[in-house]
Amino acid sequence: MFLGAGLVGLVLGFIGIALPLLPTVPFWILAAWCFTRSDPRLEGWLLAHPRAGPSIRAWRDRGAISRRGKLAASAALLLSSAAGLIVLEPLWSLLPLAACLGAAAFIWTRPD
Repeated sequence: MFLGAGLVGLVLGFIGIALPLLPTVPFWILAAWCFTRSDPRLEGWLLAHPRAGPSIRAWRDRGAISRRGKLAASAALLLSSAAGLIVLEPLWSLLPLAACLGAAAFIWTRPD
């Protein structure tokens, strides 16, 4: 089960490279966590990956998110909130806005 979840996280992370609003690193962090419990070889490969490895290790070691990651996440949250405000009815549009504000507060309180 952990191996399957890790592979799904890995694939979603790779898809996130091409799709701007789909996050990459959070899916790879999930994949690494799953691989820790199922396949240490895949975990090692992911941690040694030149692009993904440093972000995953920073999260594991210090709960850190890079400044660039915070800015990218904030831009995606801003676009999502704006889309919700435009597309949804006035009362319902506050739900995505509240979720995005909560996510942004979490992201910006993590160390760099």
